[in-house]
Amino acid sequence: MIGIDKIVNLLKHPIVESNNYINSCHDKLKKESVLQLDNFLTDEAISLLQNEAKKLHGQAYYCCQFHTILLNKKDEEISDQDPCNIEVKSDKGCVPHDLIPSKSFLNQIYKSDEFKEFIKKVLGVKNIYPYKDNLSSINYNYYEKFQQLGWHFDNASFAITLMIDSPDKGGVFQYITKGRDYENNYVDKNLISKVIKGNENVNELQVKPGSLILFYGRN
Repeated sequence: MIGIDKIVNLLKHPIVESNNYINSCHDKLKKESVLQLDNFLTDEAISLLQNEAKKLHGQAYYCCQFHTILLNKKDEEISDQDPCNIEVKSDKGCVPHDLIPSKSFLNQIYKSDEFKEFIKKVLGVKNIYPYKDNLSSINYNYYEKFQQLGWHFDNASFAITLMIDSPDKGGVFQYITKGRDYENNYVDKNLISKVIKGNENVNELQVKPGSLILFYGRN
């Protein structure tokens, strides 16, 4: 295993030694539902991962899917005007975990006990577990011109994204922090309808290579 200091910028993000830093991350995520940590990766890690992503690009599987905000297929028995039944489009390229080299920094940080402990403390959970699916646990995602990830709520309770490169233009990460209460099976359909139609102000993240984003995607 490669030392975590080779991957994570520990001077800026002391995820191993500073409880104050970890607690501040926990508090911000709990308050805002999104935690953005810029310059999380070292310059060496960014460079190696960018080169790796370019080498693997030719093996990316591209697909286009239409889905609802709850990641379901459209239900013909439900009104087309129901915001939970409106189809949105997602199209991208993906390199799955089984094609990522075992020595990749992505694999190293995924298996890192230090990183795992950091995520557990930030989320405030007793434990987290690796995926059994050897395709889905780590992915390189590629978005070409005009491609997008449509509006949706995640199935998982949280998600972690590492930004490896920046778009020439566009590619804005948009989100809302209200609209769904998964635990109580509630969706604010009025708000969701406005968001899908572009009639609601939404939050935006401007991220750079090396940024880590942790968010509660289910809600």
